Amino acid sequence: MKLIQIKRKTKLENRFAPKMGRVQAKVTYIKTKFLGIIPLKTLHKYRETYYGEVKDCQECVLAK
Repeated sequence: MKLIQIKRKTKLENRFAPKMGRVQAKVTYIKTKFLGIIPLKTLHKYRETYYGEVKDCQECVLAK
């Protein structure tokens, strides 16, 4: 049994884009977990745009 695992989870989030208004984007979180239960840290977070492109969440300013 591994002590530290890496898990990936995708969920829909409401975001705000200046040109489109409110957008529901698929945001994928890559997290490390201790014993598969306790989350330790988020390694990376990225989102899929309306057009199918994949962008880093830190590059885009979507909060209003």
